[in-house]
Amino acid sequence: MSGAGGSGERLLAILDIFSEERLEWTPEEMQAELGYSRPTLYRYLKRLREAGFITSLPGRGFTLGPRVVELDFLMRKSDPLVSNGEKHLHFLAGRYPCSAFLVRWYGNRLLCVSSACSVPNPKSSYPRGRPMPLARGAISRAILANLPRRQQAPLIEANLTDFTEIGLGSTVDEVIESLRKTRRDGYSMAFGEVTPGVVGTAAPIFDAGRSPIAVLCVTVAETDIAPGRLPHIARDVTGAADAISNSLAERRYDGSEWTPQDIETGSEVLTAHGVNA
Repeated sequence: MSGAGGSGERLLAILDIFSEERLEWTPEEMQAELGYSRPTLYRYLKRLREAGFITSLPGRGFTLGPRVVELDFLMRKSDPLVSNGEKHLHFLAGRYPCSAFLVRWYGNRLLCVSSACSVPNPKSSYPRGRPMPLARGAISRAILANLPRRQQAPLIEANLTDFTEIGLGSTVDEVIESLRKTRRDGYSMAFGEVTPGVVGTAAPIFDAGRSPIAVLCVTVAETDIAPGRLPHIARDVTGAADAISNSLAERRYDGSEWTPQDIETGSEVLTAHGVNA
């Protein structure tokens, strides 16, 4: 791996190895995992430590540092999804005995970025900041159902066993057909797929270009809600997700020549501005 990508990618690769399963790493473990030479690794560790992204633990190695917390604070203050969505979270939590979540879709991950709760002991297994399953639960389907097939197919194929276990189909095409119904309905509902005894209801949130970027979800214990109330939850979740999508579309800045596609490809816009890519 040491020969792949530039120094920026290699720095990010060090941060990427930290996970819930591996919170601490020694330099020797990092070197074995990443394949960097010892001088290269120590140079990158020095940069990350000076910037506050990692912290050294005497006699134990490294863990993530305080800069991550600072960026998290700034993200909460600046993310329009959070600023536009929190009032809807509190409305839903006030209306039902539930936990309400805003979940960001980035890369191939689903991550809770804000929540509100109206029950004393919620049964959620995924608090803020913990990645959620990609192939189980209402949140997953609310996103996957609204992706184009070129994005859907590889994700489904990589997680086909999970989709088969929850009854969505035994082939990629069968799962895609099941997801079409979710897309038509505008929401997804799952019973105990992620946390036993919990019903999840989720609806997608779109950016100005109508790409799914997030999910609004309500989870409620089956013992706390009458089955006849579930359609009301679906209606309210869908309506709130639509309202957040509309708010995000209204915030769109049209004065820039940059688009998400430009960021991915980069070179075309740089060339247009007289910069060699």
